[in-house]
Amino acid sequence: MSNVNPVADEGMVLRTLQASKAAGAAGRGNESDQLLARAAQMAPGHPAVLNELGLRMMQRGDAPKARELFERATQADPGHPSLWSNLAASLNALGQQQAEMEAIEKALALEPRHLSSLLQKGALIESRGDPRNAARTYRNALATIPAGATPPAAVTAMIARAREVVRADDSSLTAAIEERLAGIRDQHGGGRFRRVDRCIEILAAQRKRYNSEPTWMYFPEIPAVDFFDRADFPWLDEIEAGTEAIRTELTTVLVADRAGLEPYIAYPEKGLPLDQWKELNQSRRWSAYFLWNQSVPQAGHLARCPRTAALLAKAPQCDVPGRGPTAFFSILEPGTHIPPHTGVTNTRLTVHLPLIVPPNCSFRVGSETREWVPGKAWVFDDTIEHEAWNRSDAPRAILIFDIWNPFLTLAERDLIRAATEVVVSYYGSVPEGVA
Repeated sequence: MSNVNPVADEGMVLRTLQASKAAGAAGRGNESDQLLARAAQMAPGHPAVLNELGLRMMQRGDAPKARELFERATQADPGHPSLWSNLAASLNALGQQQAEMEAIEKALALEPRHLSSLLQKGALIESRGDPRNAARTYRNALATIPAGATPPAAVTAMIARAREVVRADDSSLTAAIEERLAGIRDQHGGGRFRRVDRCIEILAAQRKRYNSEPTWMYFPEIPAVDFFDRADFPWLDEIEAGTEAIRTELTTVLVADRAGLEPYIAYPEKGLPLDQWKELNQSRRWSAYFLWNQSVPQAGHLARCPRTAALLAKAPQCDVPGRGPTAFFSILEPGTHIPPHTGVTNTRLTVHLPLIVPPNCSFRVGSETREWVPGKAWVFDDTIEHEAWNRSDAPRAILIFDIWNPFLTLAERDLIRAATEVVVSYYGSVPEGVA
């Protein structure tokens, strides 16, 4: 920083400025003004002092004086993007759009992700009657805000406006695309085209993109599908037809063998990071009655549920020693939320057969949320982020089991089965943290 009175101490100047800002934030206006005046006496050419004086002039509606002060500040320290951004704000108040854009561009040349300057640029482009390019700039601004961060209060209103313009542009873009595609859809029989529709929804920010993120084994070059097309699994017809028999066996279990229920999340209390599972670990709020548990048949449980076991034999279960099949009744107690998480490998898929479903129970995979319907199964890739809710006042119960991913060939299944067996035997057990 140059232009500091050689008699003044740099640290003293900055501390005085900070004290002035703190006094102003606390509502002590006179004290704040006195401290700022003292800083200006110590270092009248200091860029931080000039900047603060300029901000005070803006607050008082004196844009010409603010511009003069900001210009002096940028001359004293041309390498600070916030000074150029403040100069741009004063030029905006004076209606000098060309000079304002030049100041904004100087700020962005120094820091391309400078939030205030990007928002100013978007607003200036919008004011010129170009909402589409304003939205493009606003998107860049919003992308600089880290997830969960609280932006400075000074730009809150501008961020809200940016989001509004971006949402409107997304809707406009979607409408333009759909207008163009309508005739092409008709040429191909009309109706919906799931993958195209998802592509356009993601492109126009109507849907968030989720990828396969297994916690252990990732199999490359197979599609990441959240909910699979039910028609691709015709063998489910017979299992769905047996819903009443399966529900009857579950009801018997809940009456006669509640001791067989165990917490589904059961990590050791020490030695492993629990992360999102802290609330449900070792809790019967989400419990399981296993029929097969990581390839191990639960003989007593299977004996209580012979019809369920026979129907599960119709499915292409993922048979890997030490890993699968796994099949169980899942009981989610009232008011329980299963937090967002992903499964261990995309070489398998997960099937839900709803049995007892009170109102207000829902399930999300990726960006799609559904409600369970008793007797109607679905198949999904659990390595895509998913979560579940029971917002009712009664337990929810479903049958869950895993199957091979149909995108794997028989040879690939054999190879993956063997590779997994090696891992299990190599470590003497399933690697820790892999549930």
